[in-house]
Amino acid sequence: MSEQCNILIVDDHPLMRRGVRQLLELEPTFNIVAEASNGNEAITFASQFSPDLILLDLNMKGLSGLDTLKALRNEGVDARIIVLTVSDSRNDIYALIDAGADGYLLKDSEPEQLLSKILQAANGENVFSDIIHEYLATRDEQTDPFESLTERELDVLQEVARGMSNKQIAVHLHISEETVKVHIRNMLRKLNVRSRVAATVMYLEQKASN
Repeated sequence: MSEQCNILIVDDHPLMRRGVRQLLELEPTFNIVAEASNGNEAITFASQFSPDLILLDLNMKGLSGLDTLKALRNEGVDARIIVLTVSDSRNDIYALIDAGADGYLLKDSEPEQLLSKILQAANGENVFSDIIHEYLATRDEQTDPFESLTERELDVLQEVARGMSNKQIAVHLHISEETVKVHIRNMLRKLNVRSRVAATVMYLEQKASN
């Protein structure tokens, strides 16, 4: 592309922001207008600087990448938004694409490849790392949401379905109560439900249908 592409970098790690900036500065058409260290800053800077392209981290403290993306789209931000993250979880990928991301790139990609993909994104293409392409291509084949749960998350879900409290589950599985909470949070996100009760109903229905 001949004209400049104004870019907003959103990442809560200063070192990562610096690395991405240095990479982007290798491409003369890129102009970094701002760096945001969290989702709220990203929303403010997006309206302030009207970037053409936003590089958005997924796992940030405070507002998550997904919530930031939804907020940006709700605010009417029409910049191209490319998720740049370490997570290759199918559920993260599907959620962000469904929420309006224009691409999904993994941080462990080769720098040259990353730069090339971001350039393609600036030219209006939807860009994905190779493994993400594969996941999106086989998305419709993924029918069982329980397949995405880890063995330990399934263990916790079984105990939840038996009506056990976090404390009881912790004792029974020999893990801390905090770990139980983390597993339950991840499990609810993966199953796309908001409560233990909803997860239990889903689990019991699935058992009955098998």
